[in-house]
Amino acid sequence: MTDIPTLERTLIGAVAAAADEAALEAVRVSALGKKGSVSELLKTLGAMTPEERREKGPLINGLRDRVNAAIAERKAKLEEKALAARLAAERVDVTLPLQEGPQTRGRIHPISQVIDELTAIFADMGFSIAEGPDIETDFYNFTALNFPAGHPARDMHDTFFLPPDDNGERKVLRTHTSPVQIRTMLGQKPPIRVIIPGRTYRCDSDQTHTPMFHQVEGLVIDKSSHIGHLKWILEEFCKAFFEVDQVKMRFRPSFFPFTEPSAEVDIQCSRKGGEIRFGEGDDWLEILGCGMVHPNVLRNCGLDPDEYQGFAWGMGIDRIAMLKYGMPDLRPFFEADVRWLSHYGFRPLDLPTLAGGLSV
Repeated sequence: MTDIPTLERTLIGAVAAAADEAALEAVRVSALGKKGSVSELLKTLGAMTPEERREKGPLINGLRDRVNAAIAERKAKLEEKALAARLAAERVDVTLPLQEGPQTRGRIHPISQVIDELTAIFADMGFSIAEGPDIETDFYNFTALNFPAGHPARDMHDTFFLPPDDNGERKVLRTHTSPVQIRTMLGQKPPIRVIIPGRTYRCDSDQTHTPMFHQVEGLVIDKSSHIGHLKWILEEFCKAFFEVDQVKMRFRPSFFPFTEPSAEVDIQCSRKGGEIRFGEGDDWLEILGCGMVHPNVLRNCGLDPDEYQGFAWGMGIDRIAMLKYGMPDLRPFFEADVRWLSHYGFRPLDLPTLAGGLSV
């Protein structure tokens, strides 16, 4: 008969010495498995006499129970130790700053943001968006807008002309978004209330001009619109866009072939400390041009100027973005410098709304 006390000391020692759960499982199998040392002792009970069974049974069963208990206790300690090691390895310092993911690290370009702001403002006034091609014919870009062939006003536009086509016609990169006004009037009947944001092109480049830039124009055509409506729209736009309670504007007579009368619009501002602030101060800054749609333009679009009239205005999106957000130079808008965009750009989810604020 195996010496039970000696076997117990050996097995309990092996259990205590098990360094991990795999080693502990090996000890359990060697002791309590099918052919384990304790299991072999249990098998001998069947061949014993009743007297021997009464004597040896409690000893062998007690050995089994004590080994089971030692294994369970050691397993719990090993599991606790493994959990502590895992927690230490996966520990996160919550005091560290959170790293931004791609969806929050990206930035919306100021031009896109300002177009969204313009859309929010004018949509609230009942305007829709109109679009047209960047490459235009002479008719849409000049002739229909009351620029007759040879008219000196054509020289005001430093135009990019494309090579002649098979018919000898030279198309142009549109010099303003006004051709979309013509396409809109030709394509739908009044009343018309649209704004037209988009790219335009002129051969010019310096701190405040680039060969490709962005404009937004507005057009209203109906039977009763007048210059008082135009003034109100522009005042409300400037208050909403520059986020001021009031603005003071002045209209100076000017000349545009497609409007009559025509005016350039100045807005009151302060230039103290080298910073432009609107709605205060004694200075003035020109921001846009406007006027009543010329009767010739209406006729060119098949509209009777004795029945319909309207007004239009236009401004540079890049320019008003610079004024609102304090950007000193236009050229970085188009240089694809990620550092500049990180500084001046907008978070993707900061969508401009009149209720929540345009420049959140």
